[in-house]
Amino acid sequence: MNNLASYIDHTLLKPDATLEQVEALISEAKEYGFATVCVNPYWVPFASSLLEGTETGVCTVIGFPLGTSSSRTKAFETKQAIIDGATEIDMVINVGELKGKRDAVVLDDIQMVVESAKNRAIVKVIIETALLSDEEKKRACELAEQAGADFVKTSTGFSGGGATVEDIKLMRSTVSDKVQVKASGGIRTYEDAKALIEAGASRLGASSGVALVNGLESSSDY
Repeated sequence: MNNLASYIDHTLLKPDATLEQVEALISEAKEYGFATVCVNPYWVPFASSLLEGTETGVCTVIGFPLGTSSSRTKAFETKQAIIDGATEIDMVINVGELKGKRDAVVLDDIQMVVESAKNRAIVKVIIETALLSDEEKKRACELAEQAGADFVKTSTGFSGGGATVEDIKLMRSTVSDKVQVKASGGIRTYEDAKALIEAGASRLGASSGVALVNGLESSSDY
């Protein structure tokens, strides 16, 4: 595994995150060379200004954490986040509509975000694996690819459960090589990170990026 930091979206999505904490996250990202910082939309302009001229991108979350914003709201939120400086968009699907087998609704929801970000930002689709059966996970991944997403992603970190090796293998085997897989939620050790990458993840979402890179165990997540 070459340069673990380059796999990591260094993440702070807690609702009580302060400016000082976000600033510290960004400083760590600069120091370690993380792929992105992942912050809530409010913090995107701040993160973008501090990361200007670096190779670290700005990732934000859309329809987060429940996925039940209207599709139009998700599309608008995506457009505004990109204007504010986001380079990567992690959107949450409408889990209830997926479980209700209303696939056309789920597809349209993802497509609206993909179209809003087209040629301007990478789109990752959070399917919330902890709430899904294996059949539903596969269907979610297939819909994300059909909609033109760049990544499928396991979890928000807010619905219990997180990334597992089994889920990464399932997701990786479901999508084509055009789509990448992001593991997120509960990644607390270097060994966790290594196992997920070996299973097929090409990006990791974690609040414990510094601990992971340094081979330490972290008790925190998001």
